[in-house]
Amino acid sequence: MNAAGIIFSNIHDRNIAELTRTRTVASVPFLCRYRLVDFALSNMVNSDIWNIGVITHSNYHSLMEHIGSGKDFDLARRSGGVKVLPPYITAFGSKGKLYNTRLEALIGVYPYISSIKEELVVLSDCDTVCNIDMRELISEHLATGADITVAVSGNGRHIGGSNATLFRTDSGGAVTDILEGNAADVPDADLGLNIMVLSSGLLSYLVSDAAAHGYTSFIKDIMIRGLHRYNIRVCRMSGYSASIGSLSDYYTANMELIRDKGARDELFLLSDRPVYTKRRNSPPTSYTKESNVCRSLIADGCVIRGTVENSVLFRGVTVGEGAVIRNSIIMQDCIIGDNSSLDYVICDKNAVIRDGRRLSGCEGTPFCITKGHLV
Repeated sequence: MNAAGIIFSNIHDRNIAELTRTRTVASVPFLCRYRLVDFALSNMVNSDIWNIGVITHSNYHSLMEHIGSGKDFDLARRSGGVKVLPPYITAFGSKGKLYNTRLEALIGVYPYISSIKEELVVLSDCDTVCNIDMRELISEHLATGADITVAVSGNGRHIGGSNATLFRTDSGGAVTDILEGNAADVPDADLGLNIMVLSSGLLSYLVSDAAAHGYTSFIKDIMIRGLHRYNIRVCRMSGYSASIGSLSDYYTANMELIRDKGARDELFLLSDRPVYTKRRNSPPTSYTKESNVCRSLIADGCVIRGTVENSVLFRGVTVGEGAVIRNSIIMQDCIIGDNSSLDYVICDKNAVIRDGRRLSGCEGTPFCITKGHLV
């Protein structure tokens, strides 16, 4: 495939600030063993895109540690591969401040963009959980002669969308209007997956023109302004997808994949489109006679001595005797003390819940414990 990929790792950090104080949204853990960036990287690798740049500007230690050389993603290559791209230059007029938008991020790595030799470039955010064939998106782009083709959810199997980009189109698939907001409020619009394809030449021109004019938003300053100048079209993608636009969206996406085996199969059991992630060697999870587990997804390396119901547990979690975990997400290497109770809780990595603690949120507003905290 004659295409390169660019992934934005920091654009949506503010949407789930509770989980991005020390990491990018790209490296936020998801469903037992994955990071959000895994889906963007896997979509590209499975579509024969082998030259990928991941743009970032801060808190990217865990991102670099996760991606490494790219070996686990089949991207440890002599030619191409994956590169983590901090800003080469600050955006025009930013007075030294780091970027906040896609367009400012692209301006910051313009030297990298101008060096891309592939004919096309796929741009992808990290806030969408999906498993799509980008070859279908690229084929649609070439067949229609579009300047920009945007991937949208095409079958209604979409979770989240509280902070989404929405596209109204004519009968032929050409974009006539672009909105930003809650997908539930605009039922006649297609929900964008924050993935698009355009030619490398057009991207280079748009970025240099934006720097010259002080533009900051790819959606508002380029796509909305250019609706009558550029041929912008949508490509409706099938399969499960989830937008992580808030902490509530993140929680709902994890819980939905516990309940919906069909959605899990669409996401993870496609033989020609596996989801790659960093490999770790962990022992099997240990369950004592006193443990009780139901309707939960539990990774390797855990020790379960209590009760776990309708929850997601990442690697290395320890659940003490008499502890009860319900409707919760417990991330890597957390320790849940004896006789404690957690309900509607998101517990970030390396947190420790002492014996006998009672913590509870609610479905719409889960209680979040930050990374490494002792409660």
